[in-house]
Amino acid sequence: MELSLQPIIDDIAGRGGASFEIVAPSGTVHRGGTGTPAFRLVFRSEAALAATLLRGHMGLLEAYFDQEVDLEGSLGAALSAGMEAGFDVQSAAVNTVENNLLEWRTSNRDWDRAKANARAHYGLGEAFYRLWLDDPLKMYTCAYWREGTTTLEQAQRDKIDHVCRKLRLAPGERFVDIGCGFGGFLFRALETTGALGTGVNTTTEQVQWLRGEIDRRGLAGRLQVREADFRDVDAQYDKVVSIGVLEHAGRDQLAEVIRAHADFLKPGGLGMLHFIGHVGRRDTELFIRKHVFPGGWIPSLAEAIVEMERCGLEVLDVENLRRHYAPTLDAWAGRFDRHWDRIQALDPKRFDERFRRIWRVYLVGCAEMFRAPHGQTHLFQVLFSKGNVDRGGFPMTRDYVYAG
Repeated sequence: MELSLQPIIDDIAGRGGASFEIVAPSGTVHRGGTGTPAFRLVFRSEAALAATLLRGHMGLLEAYFDQEVDLEGSLGAALSAGMEAGFDVQSAAVNTVENNLLEWRTSNRDWDRAKANARAHYGLGEAFYRLWLDDPLKMYTCAYWREGTTTLEQAQRDKIDHVCRKLRLAPGERFVDIGCGFGGFLFRALETTGALGTGVNTTTEQVQWLRGEIDRRGLAGRLQVREADFRDVDAQYDKVVSIGVLEHAGRDQLAEVIRAHADFLKPGGLGMLHFIGHVGRRDTELFIRKHVFPGGWIPSLAEAIVEMERCGLEVLDVENLRRHYAPTLDAWAGRFDRHWDRIQALDPKRFDERFRRIWRVYLVGCAEMFRAPHGQTHLFQVLFSKGNVDRGGFPMTRDYVYAG
């Protein structure tokens, strides 16, 4: 098997533009590219090597998670090289079959399954997320990096403020935050605009923590949170905020979830969809769906807009914040690494070496994906209204978003 490795390595190095080394199970070292290697992959077994050759990046990653492969050097450089090289071309058909089977087993079409999917990721506990998200808002979505911004905390506050200005949130208005997480948007929006928020969240652990925090701050009369599926509409609100939720609708539930967003909004009201979206229709990465976000599916921008129009929502503005996500993920990954000992101490059985490797690949890999020059995955903010805004005095230009 090792005799056939060098042509493959040379091809990957050429397409990926990286210099690296591969150490075969026998100890033989294969070099790809020229110059100082940015990373070295050490295969501990023939089975790991065979899995990589058969299943491409999925075989390699899962062997790495199982500690059958070790990485020396830069994880970011390794992931970037694999993306640029199209490392999984030879195994695309195999991974597509597995992705379809995964959709059949973990689809969000069933509300109980959707709840279990959300809890698998977001139910890891406030203590876990507090160690590597911004403090104290704990916003788990793309930040907004204005020129000169140096801290994640400032970038996340600026993101919330940016959305509040787009929505023209005003004192006394009632808004719903769909998928509210740990309530960062609710707290900040109330503080800066005086708007009254209701969070909707299907993750039990987050809801319980947030209810306690609202009570602790004495805000029960101004903020509240419902434990409910995103499709469970209870009322209509002046404004709708949806930050990082659409990716969790699922492959076949996009229309249903967007319809719920429309139903939450009063006629003439404004809403915001902030979501990761593809340019063009394409499958969502198998690794992310299998190991990080069960049930998740990244829609295309076009699909989302079509469904919005079908629900009577008018698109007012689309902003692409793709470039803002790489520095956000860099900050998360750096904090995750620095605080790993404290994370592991929370629950050594849950937060073990396999967990660490999966989450590092997720955080670092997504940063490289958003940084990739030929990437097709972006971060969109779509401002919309329910019906025509002409009678509501909506500004004719974007000046109001940037004033002050």
